[in-house]
Amino acid sequence: MRRHNTEFYKLVIDILNNKEFNKLKYIDHHGITRYDHSLRVAYYTYIVTKKLHLNYKQATKAALLHDFFTDEVSSLDQVSKLRKHPHYALENAKKYYELSAMEEDIIKCHMFPVTLTPPKYIESWLVDFIDDVAAIYERSFTLKNELSTSVGVLAIALINFIGIR
Repeated sequence: MRRHNTEFYKLVIDILNNKEFNKLKYIDHHGITRYDHSLRVAYYTYIVTKKLHLNYKQATKAALLHDFFTDEVSSLDQVSKLRKHPHYALENAKKYYELSAMEEDIIKCHMFPVTLTPPKYIESWLVDFIDDVAAIYERSFTLKNELSTSVGVLAIALINFIGIR
């Protein structure tokens, strides 16, 4: 991510300075921290939605908050974690921020089709896709088999092909 993108950081600085959100720096997620994963998803969401002239401000904020949960799912099995964590992330986000209908939709639908509720907005669909690509990319560094590495390389190639840097 490019640290010099001033507009991006102005959009998310209040979230990045939130004490509760900063707890995500200590939670493993796809082989990196949940904080770093969320920041990656938000940054690519910002780039893509801005290039497409969509509501990049709301999409970026919601993308950063899409995994804003700490230990609420620790006792759940893997499938339940996948299905329920958007609900916990949305509830946490609402504790600290006033969210638009679009921002709520982005957070609660970012795991479609696992969560069964389809997104209502194009921005929601894009965050769902970007989150998947980021997760595949991140997991490719932690998994030792060739298949996951190949998928990560394909994800990077896709990002480069559509001009995201």
